[in-house]
Amino acid sequence: MNNEFLSLATLIGIAHSGVRLATPYLFAALGEMFGQRSGVLNLGVEGIMLMGAFTAYYTVLQLGNPWLAVGAALIVGGLMGLLMALISVTMQAEQGISGIGMTLFGLGLSSLLLKVLVGAPLSVSGFSALHVPVLSDIPILGSIFFEHNALIYLAYLLVPVTMFVLYGTSLGLKIRAVGQNPEAADSLGVRVNVVRYATVIFGSSMAGLAGASLSIGLLNVFQENMTNGIGFIAVALVYFGSWRPLGVLAGALLFSTVSAFQLWMQVLGVPISSDLAVMLPYLLTIIVLAVGVKQIRQPAALTKPYERGE
Repeated sequence: MNNEFLSLATLIGIAHSGVRLATPYLFAALGEMFGQRSGVLNLGVEGIMLMGAFTAYYTVLQLGNPWLAVGAALIVGGLMGLLMALISVTMQAEQGISGIGMTLFGLGLSSLLLKVLVGAPLSVSGFSALHVPVLSDIPILGSIFFEHNALIYLAYLLVPVTMFVLYGTSLGLKIRAVGQNPEAADSLGVRVNVVRYATVIFGSSMAGLAGASLSIGLLNVFQENMTNGIGFIAVALVYFGSWRPLGVLAGALLFSTVSAFQLWMQVLGVPISSDLAVMLPYLLTIIVLAVGVKQIRQPAALTKPYERGE
């Protein structure tokens, strides 16, 4: 059994699964990174992911078009982001509490809609794997990196795109300025609350897309609370990655590979408690944050509401 677990085929399978499973982490964490860079902590990612997951699933169930489902998930996520921005930015509610409320709202509403509109969960035909010519035929690397569906490639493409936006555009400069010193940014003509609204809505749209990648990109089904803490880990990944896209990518791959590792242990019957195996990604989250939190320099205005003239 140990030899089977350490075989090349198993290691390739774990790596392949790790690349796949990183998708919802990447979408959610990269989107959340923009909100936090502007000074807004959104702990409602989990609930928004659930609503995005259900919306995408139900759209495919009714219309059979996964790209329309992606668009619907983006819209629903954006609308929930607008509500989150209204509560956190305009009404200046405590961001942690409002985010938890958004998570509970998304959890309850998605479960209710599943029972009312669908009943028993049904499988759907989501995104299928794409065979990339030439690249997918490369030994080992081809099967790990180039046999995935379109959403997975889109998630990884988003990493350089977000790097360019954040560090190579005036918009990125405004976002970073608002999150670091909103008073100074305001004095230079930057509309602080507009920037915060935009980043929270964008981040929530990405959370909706993360949910869609889970329900119609990875599992092709929707179940109650199917995110199972991914949204909260995505928030932690922003801290883990020090608010940088490459750091978020590294964290997403680390956590997804650990998740893939524990799944393969169960599949191959490795003699370890299944409960302990499932706990591994969450234990890693706690350890990483506990060890690295003192070295993290977060945006100075994170979680701090801003009112012009203060």
